[in-house]
Amino acid sequence: MEEVDIQNLVIKVGSVFKLCNLAAARATEINSGMKRLVDADPNEKVTTVAIREIANDKVSFKLIK
Repeated sequence: MEEVDIQNLVIKVGSVFKLCNLAAARATEINSGMKRLVDADPNEKVTTVAIREIANDKVSFKLIK
């Protein structure tokens, strides 16, 4: 499993709040049965997979006003 630098993710996403919301939303999708976008061990936690997907630019967000 690769190490993910959370500080770089916060800079990439814009804030800790956005990062937490994005990771939580993606973890919920994975938990609901959506396909994982990165190679992951089946026993790996969905939140870890979500963070790794964000780090690998597989997941992004769109602000809706």
